[in-house]
Amino acid sequence: MNTGIHPLLMPKWGISMKEGRITEWLVAEGDPTTSGDEIVEVETDKIAAAVETQSGGVLRRQVAREGEILPVGALLGVFADSDTTDAEIDHFLLDFEVHPILEGSEEVALSDTTETVAVGDRTIHFLRRSGEGEPLILVHGFGGNLNNWLFNREALADGRAVYALDLPGHGKSSKDVGDGSTDDLARVLKGFMEVLEVRRAHLVGHSLGGAVALTCALGEPGRIASLTLIASLGLGAEINASYIDGFVTARKRRELKAQVTKLFGDPSLVTRQMVEELLMFKRLDGVQSGLQTIADQLLGGGVQTVVLADRLEELAAPPLLIWGEKDEIIPCSQAQALADRARTVVIPGAGHMVQMEAAAQVNQLILEQIASA
Repeated sequence: MNTGIHPLLMPKWGISMKEGRITEWLVAEGDPTTSGDEIVEVETDKIAAAVETQSGGVLRRQVAREGEILPVGALLGVFADSDTTDAEIDHFLLDFEVHPILEGSEEVALSDTTETVAVGDRTIHFLRRSGEGEPLILVHGFGGNLNNWLFNREALADGRAVYALDLPGHGKSSKDVGDGSTDDLARVLKGFMEVLEVRRAHLVGHSLGGAVALTCALGEPGRIASLTLIASLGLGAEINASYIDGFVTARKRRELKAQVTKLFGDPSLVTRQMVEELLMFKRLDGVQSGLQTIADQLLGGGVQTVVLADRLEELAAPPLLIWGEKDEIIPCSQAQALADRARTVVIPGAGHMVQMEAAAQVNQLILEQIASA
């Protein structure tokens, strides 16, 4: 096989994903690209997002057509260097059907397994990706779940174990949120590490999960190898309190969609299925009261009540702060104000869910933070 040829495959974003629909090609045939460039838009039953190239090069063939629904692992396009002939690409396409690359792709994707573990009297649902060395733990935000890391888990594994958990009151974990404080949620995170015998770990927290990870790191500095906070609560007073209130009280799809679109710099990424799944989650017993309890702890008078920015110096090493420039929930100015105490990166065009909208850049930044530890 010509080693200058690289396939672009339909990714597997989460264990349940089986197929995706091609909505738009973002790169034309003959265009040069670099690693991390967005190549084609794909819509699944959960989210619409762009598939990024890991290799770069010239897009020589658009194999998939807009509107087509294709399974995970299907060939979407072909990249090749300028020395590769059209005939060699033709042979590659024929060979692909005989020796599909899907087998290796699925093997990696399906190494993710979901499990539950008892932490005190709560059941915590989590996803484990096996690996060696100091593991990475991903902590989602308010109203989210472990699937908020669909575009990050595989890239961040890099041979290490990765855990993504559902916080209490979220996902498939127990709906008992205790007093709803970040201190209580951080105790659950610490207990999760102890039950799984994780002596030391890299922590990445988004939004509420950032405040939980930071609280855990301040209480257990020797157990945290590195800390990355993404659009994190707890670093300043300002917050879009109307979003929190609106998310908690929304009962209908239209009401909830109006809030969820505020999470993204590009509102078109919000799919009907995403909103429907959030509505189903909010209708589960205990969810509504749990979210309200957490919200009551986070907010007071329309501002954040837990601000830990002055304690960043207590950490063993400076954290990495990642923010979306268009964040409508927590302004990126909070990160910029802490540039003298943390490495700070603001990503243009992205919103509060920056780890989904700019996954390749966020993943690279996190890997650099881990390496620096």
